[in-house]
Amino acid sequence: TNSKLSSEVLTELQNSTKFERKEIQQWHKGFLKDCPSGELNRTDFKGIYKQFFPFGDPSRFADYIFEVFDRNHNGTIDFTEFLQALSITSRGSSEEKLKWAFELYDIDGDGYITKDEMLKIVDAIYRMVGSMVQLPEDEDTPEKRVEKIFHLMDKNNDGRIDMAEFEEGSHRDPLIMQALNLYDGLV
Repeated sequence: TNSKLSSEVLTELQNSTKFERKEIQQWHKGFLKDCPSGELNRTDFKGIYKQFFPFGDPSRFADYIFEVFDRNHNGTIDFTEFLQALSITSRGSSEEKLKWAFELYDIDGDGYITKDEMLKIVDAIYRMVGSMVQLPEDEDTPEKRVEKIFHLMDKNNDGRIDMAEFEEGSHRDPLIMQALNLYDGLV
C-alpha cells in the first residue's frame, strides 16, 4: 500500500478521531512498519497481546477486541479502523469508552449483555492476566465476578443488561471501568 495518507483520508481521520494531523501521520508510519500490507490480521493482532501478557493467555480476549476494532467485519483491521478504536480507548470520553466496552461485552450485537456473553469476556480477561492479579475471594472465578456484576447492574432482573443499566452500573462499580482501562496502554 501507499506509505503516505492522502490529504482526504487525513482530513477524514482528523474529523473522526481525537488525533492531530501530525499524530495521525506518526501512527500511520508505525502501523505500516508493523503491517506492511496496511492491514492487521487476527493472528498478528493476537501476537501483539501476547507481548503484553506473556504469563497469561490473551488469545481469546484479543479475539473479542478484534471484533470491535474490525468495524466492517472483513477479517482485517485497516489503519482507519485501528485509529478510530485507538481514539476511543485512549482519548474517548467516559461515555464513548462505555459504549465501546458495551459493544465488547455484547458479543452478538443485539443491544443486551447476557450472563453468558459477560462470562465469555470475563473468562477471557482472567485467562489473559493469569496469576498476575490477586483477586478478592468473591471474585476469584469468572463466574463469581459475573454474578457480582449482574447483581449490581441488572436492575430489572431480566437476566440481561442494557446500555442504560451498564452505564449506571459502571458508575457504581469503579472496577468495571478499571477493567475497561485494562487495554488502555496496550496499543
